Amino acid sequence: MHIHKVTVRNFRLLADVEMVLEDQTTLVVGRNNSGKTSLSEAIRRFLVDQNPKFQIEDFSNVSYDGFCEALKAKNAGGQDDEVRALIPSIELRLLFRYDPEQPELGPLSDFVIDLDPDCNEALVVARYELRDGAIESLFADQPAGELTEEYRLTFFQLLRERVPALFVDSIWAEDPNDSTNRKQMTASALRSLLKTGFVNAQRGLDDDTSRDTDVLAKILEGLFTAAKSPTANQADQVIAEALQEAVRDVQQTIEGGFKEELRKLMPTLRTFGYPGLDGSELETETTLDVERLLSRHTKVRYAGHHGILLPESYTGLGIRNLIFILLRIVSFYRTFRAEPTAPGVHLVFIEEPEAHLHPQMQEVFIRQVSKIAQQLSDEEGAPLPWPVQFIVSTHSSHVANAAGFEAIRYFLPTAADGVRQTAIKDLREGLRETPEDHRTFLHQYLTLTRCDLFFADKAILIEGTSERLLLPVIIEKLEQAEPDAPKLSSQYMTTMEVGGAYAHIFFDLLDFLELRTLIITDLDSVAAPGEAACPVHEGAATSNACLNTWFGDGDCSPEALLAKDDAAKVKELRRIAFQRPEAEGDPCGRTFEDAFMLANPAMFDIEGATPDEQAQCAWDKLDKIKKSQFALKYAIDETGWTAPGYILDGLRWLAAGGIPDADAAIVQAAAADLPGAAAAHDE
Repeated sequence: MHIHKVTVRNFRLLADVEMVLEDQTTLVVGRNNSGKTSLSEAIRRFLVDQNPKFQIEDFSNVSYDGFCEALKAKNAGGQDDEVRALIPSIELRLLFRYDPEQPELGPLSDFVIDLDPDCNEALVVARYELRDGAIESLFADQPAGELTEEYRLTFFQLLRERVPALFVDSIWAEDPNDSTNRKQMTASALRSLLKTGFVNAQRGLDDDTSRDTDVLAKILEGLFTAAKSPTANQADQVIAEALQEAVRDVQQTIEGGFKEELRKLMPTLRTFGYPGLDGSELETETTLDVERLLSRHTKVRYAGHHGILLPESYTGLGIRNLIFILLRIVSFYRTFRAEPTAPGVHLVFIEEPEAHLHPQMQEVFIRQVSKIAQQLSDEEGAPLPWPVQFIVSTHSSHVANAAGFEAIRYFLPTAADGVRQTAIKDLREGLRETPEDHRTFLHQYLTLTRCDLFFADKAILIEGTSERLLLPVIIEKLEQAEPDAPKLSSQYMTTMEVGGAYAHIFFDLLDFLELRTLIITDLDSVAAPGEAACPVHEGAATSNACLNTWFGDGDCSPEALLAKDDAAKVKELRRIAFQRPEAEGDPCGRTFEDAFMLANPAMFDIEGATPDEQAQCAWDKLDKIKKSQFALKYAIDETGWTAPGYILDGLRWLAAGGIPDADAAIVQAAAADLPGAAAAHDE
């Protein structure tokens, strides 16, 4: 069995999201403050905390209007059922899939309540909601009039105090095909079904070598606790018993010597009248706790030269981080095996495994993590595999691009009417209609180039080396010339060198990610389809696949392309930019290099009585330059030039959509001091 889908409602940025999990490893990616940590925190609250408590700040910003609507309904004389239906609740839904042919479903059997023999799913719902009979208490002392903006603040201040006191958690099994068919369950039953483990981003590892940081040693305590369990495997129990026996021997030795020394101390105590007439003689008993010895007094050391052992903190942070994660995974496995009744699924969250790891190690980790479960089971000869599912969150393009599209879940922060929330994009589903060869190309490209497409707010797709080297300088010059305009340099932007032959393959992915993108490409004029390149004024077609795809079956001759207005160059969040005359009646370049020359005719001695002659002059000079040398020269040595107009047009468009609405929502919420200002910053 495994968890097929997780749904979260009204928790922080996760107003109403669902995420399909892979059978082994699911990779969560997205920008900062997109709600990735909220997913693990919601599951932690319901499955780990004994008595889950949420604050008003934990409710999604979208849900706040629900409290106001519920108050209005109550003041209008609405029935309790009507009012209760409007009051927001925080909800976690877990959809399990199982093999109906399996003879024993273990702890899942209590949650299977449908009567459909063809159904192989079980639904578990955990909800934090207003307890029965508490409507009056929740809305006590509220005015019956209109909820003004001023009183709205007071209302939410009261809710901040009342929500933790009046809301409770409830758990039930629900028929996947009939929401009215429910069976109330206990938290212990859910924990017996689903075991969790968390490797947090803050792991206690630092680079402070002036003091010991024995983080790894503390994991030994958990391993020992699992090993001494009666249900642990025999080999682990033998090791645990040997440790306990060794400690008992030491304890007896210490106790004898300690008692003798204490007797020598007694005369001094008698000076102060102890033990007196009715006092008892002072005796001692020494107790050594193996678990505390392991966590507090056992150090992990690394072998040095001449018998000198180096402290844990002397080893590189990357290696310590990797060892920590692996030991935690082993600890989760041993704890799972030590359970008297094996849980049906073990869900393990790993946050930001890339911390301090070099890029190659990051890629190896994400490729190998799913193999750890089978390896641990094989080493111990376990009769059944470890039913673990990993959810790994990352900000690393190396980890993301090595994982494969089918495993990636993209957290996209959005904002509507100033209210932030997150949408979860499933790349397996989003690219389902994309041709297989295109998906293969995209994955190979992203892996080879280490592109950070999943973590940027905007993207620029460019043709080649010249644009890549000169684009940063062009952006800098544009911002200096237009200081009051939005600035790309202060926005999270990625640049991808893809070429006109491949840029169109990215369209589906860019649209799915809802990423504002500028595609800078070339006119690539040819005398006729399939024929040789030629200057623009002699061309009858374009060989550029990106332009042909963008404008479809329409006329894609250079003349027709140059007649396109700005509206034709924009499709939702994508804009295309290609060469155009610098001014009405000026010549037009075919590629970036000759367009650059035509934008700076004096610098390149462009001659000719007519625009066509000037374009031909620039065209003839192309054979005499090397693109990389050309770009480096004008990016570093000679910078007194003017950028081609078509690139400036595109950059202005890209920058104009610059500040995400989600960021503005944070500012507005904080300024208004509304509940949710803190939650708006949630990761």
